[in-house]
Order: sequence, then C-alpha cells, then structure tokens
Amino acid sequence: MTGIHQILTLIDEVVWGPFMMLLLIGTGIFLTYRLRGLQVRKLVYTLRLVSEHDGKEEKGDISPFRALMATLSGTIGTGNIAGVATAISMGGPGALFWMWLTAVVGMATKFVECTLALHFRDELPDGTMIGGPFYYLERGLKYRRVGIVLGMSFAVFGIFSSFGIGNMAQANSVSIAMNDTFNVPGMATGLVLALAVGTVIIGGIKRLGFVAGNLVPFMAILYILSALTVLIFNYDKVPAAFLQIIDGAFSGTAAAGGFTGAAVASAMRFGIARGIFSNEAGLGSAPMAHATAKTPNSVRQGLIAMLGPFIDTIVVCTMTGLVIISTGAWETGKTSTSLSIHAFNSQMGYAGDVIITIGMAVFAFTTILTWSFYGKQCLSYFVEKVSDDVRFYKGFLRVYYSVFLVGIMVGAGVVDLPQGVGYLEDIWLFSDITNALMAIPNLIGLLLMHGLVIGLLKEYFGK
Repeated sequence: MTGIHQILTLIDEVVWGPFMMLLLIGTGIFLTYRLRGLQVRKLVYTLRLVSEHDGKEEKGDISPFRALMATLSGTIGTGNIAGVATAISMGGPGALFWMWLTAVVGMATKFVECTLALHFRDELPDGTMIGGPFYYLERGLKYRRVGIVLGMSFAVFGIFSSFGIGNMAQANSVSIAMNDTFNVPGMATGLVLALAVGTVIIGGIKRLGFVAGNLVPFMAILYILSALTVLIFNYDKVPAAFLQIIDGAFSGTAAAGGFTGAAVASAMRFGIARGIFSNEAGLGSAPMAHATAKTPNSVRQGLIAMLGPFIDTIVVCTMTGLVIISTGAWETGKTSTSLSIHAFNSQMGYAGDVIITIGMAVFAFTTILTWSFYGKQCLSYFVEKVSDDVRFYKGFLRVYYSVFLVGIMVGAGVVDLPQGVGYLEDIWLFSDITNALMAIPNLIGLLLMHGLVIGLLKEYFGK
C-alpha cells in the first residue's frame, strides 16, 4: 500500500497544484466580471425565486427548491465540519476568509454551469431528465469532436468520483464518528447506511428530492442553531474572531499549541482548497441535479443554483469556523473532525460529541444519496449512446447501484481493519484526484461558452 499511497500523493500534488487553484478561482473571478457581479446584484431577487415558483406545470422531475436541496445535500457534509477545521488548523483563521472568496466567485461559476445544464438537457429512456457538463460540452462547443472528448472525460471521472468522494469517503467518515462516539463497529454502520441509501435510490430523483428537501433544511438549521448556542456563550469573543480572520488572511497567523505558524500563502492554499471542496463550484456536479428541475427557463434555475455556495460556505462553514476560532480550539493542535468536536465540547460537553456525530451521519448520508445520482447520470450519458431500450438501461442501473451499495460497506468497514487509517488516506487522495479531473474539462467549457449564458441572461431580464 505504501507504493500506491506515494503514487496517489504525487498525482494529487500535481492536479491540485497552483494551476488548478488559479483555474478554479480565476474562472470564478472572470465570470463575476463578465456577469457584472450578478451574484451580488441579484441576490435578493434570487432568494424570492426559490419560493415564488414550484414548477408544477413545467417539464422536469422535481421542483426548483428540491433541486437546490438535492445539490446542497451533496455539498453540505464533511467539508462543512471536517473541511473547515482542517483549513483553519493548517492555514490559521485567515483560511476562512479565502473560503468566503471561493464562495462569492463560485456563485458566478455555479450560475453559468447550471444554466448551461438546463439549456442543453435531454430526456432519458425512462422519461426522466438528464443534463450536465457532458451534454453542454458535447453540444455547446464549436468543435464537436473536442466537446465529445471533454464530455466523455467528465463523465468517466464523474463515475469514479461517485465511488470516491460520494461513497467510500463519506461512509468512512460516518463510521469513524459512530465508532468514536458510540463504539459502533464500522461494518454495522456500513450495513445500516447501505440499506438506508438503497431504500431511497430505488425511488429515483423524485424520492431523492423529497428526502433532501425535508432532511437537509432540518439538519442544517439544527446544526446552525447548535453553533449559534456556542457563539452566544462566547459572544464577547466573536468580534475578535472576525478580526483574526481578516488579519490572518493578509498577514498570516502564529498560534500557540501544536501549530507552528501559518503564512498568507498557507491561509490562501488551504482556504481555497477546502472552500472548493465544500461548495463544489466549478466541479460540474451540481448541474446534473439542477438539470432535472421543473422550470420554464434555464436562467431562472441558474439563479437559484447560485445560492448553493452562499448557503454552504458563507452560512454553514462560517458557523463552524467561528465556533472553532472563538472558543480557542484552533490553537490546541487538533485537526479535522476532532477539532470541531473539541470546539463544541468546550461549551456543550458530551452534547457536542452527539451533535457533531449525528450531523456527520446525516450530512454524509444525504451526500451519498446525491452522488449516487451524479454517478448514475454520468453512466446514463454513455448507456443512452448504446441503446434507447428501457430494459437495457434499467439493467445497467441495477448493476451500478449494486456496486455502489457494496462500496458504502467497504468504506465503512475499513474502520475495523488494523490499517484503516492508511486506507482512509488513500480513499481521500483518490477522491481529490477524480474531483480535479472532473473540474478541468468543465471549467474549459465554462470559459468557452460563457458568452451564450450572457446572451440568455440578457434575454431573460429583457422579458
């Protein structure tokens, strides 16, 4: 396993190097400029859209709100708890500022990719909708052959990612939390999780939308209220926490405890990396769920999709970050989930363990559900090119879902193995690599096709 780990580490350092950071953030900044700060100008208007139109009479599978909840169920997860803690422990409080930046510019990126997904969506043999980077790359680029290659590349890495970041990594995080807090064996957690996921995914996107539409808002609100409780206990330290975030973003921070220091470069690096991991803006995942929305206009759903990074990072990640900084937990030398648990425990006692554990379990569960759908859509892109027979199509899906559920048990069961920690690191490295390889063709497409979206945007507001 040492050789495999070294290879994965080397590849990860290359694909998530400065070029990828520049490509992701640079694309967001460029699109923000071309859209004239759309995410700020139309934020209030967009918030109204979520409740104004339920899409009952429009073509699609689920309502615009449930499409948003489905994408949030895929992003609100370990990145909001473990990811924020890791960013702060490695880059200091200033890392949270750079997470905010990824969210702000990422809103423009998500608007463009989701608008394109709706504009080029199609219908599958079973009557459900399909759309995403694979379609708008294939059908929207001027050079069709290049578009097909990029679209297929995205779909291949999307399938791999569904088993990495969306499956084994999530199941592993849940099993670790359950084992540490309640002493539940990893395989037991995996079995229960696989059964719960299987019950939902057999109902398709409509059942996923129903579960996400009810579970995600409830759990997100419960988590935010728990964080607010801690912040109320430390209300006098919250203003100082904000000052630490701003100061650390531009001057670096030195901490007592196990943390030796963090320069501005470290704050930027870990803040941007974990911010992108959390809100997934530019990866091309969210467009696949938004493409199923019942909506009369692609721009309308693109605007709703724009709220994803705002809710995920500006709201939820900020709550976690402020708790960690205001309680002083970030100076203990802990990291990842352990740091978040310590921060909540410092004010809430054992209840902090329970809140984080349950939060991790629910968030990871909904993330697995959403990524099972993303993988299914990427697979469907290939299957429909072979045959439009419904039985042939459903047969492929049964195989995919069977393997997917086995992957959940494998990811959770690793906890029971003596080398579990090593396997976990390899799973996360594999996930990071496939995510990056998803993002590259998608970002190329967004840069080349943003003019089409600007035209659609002008037409929408012109009416």
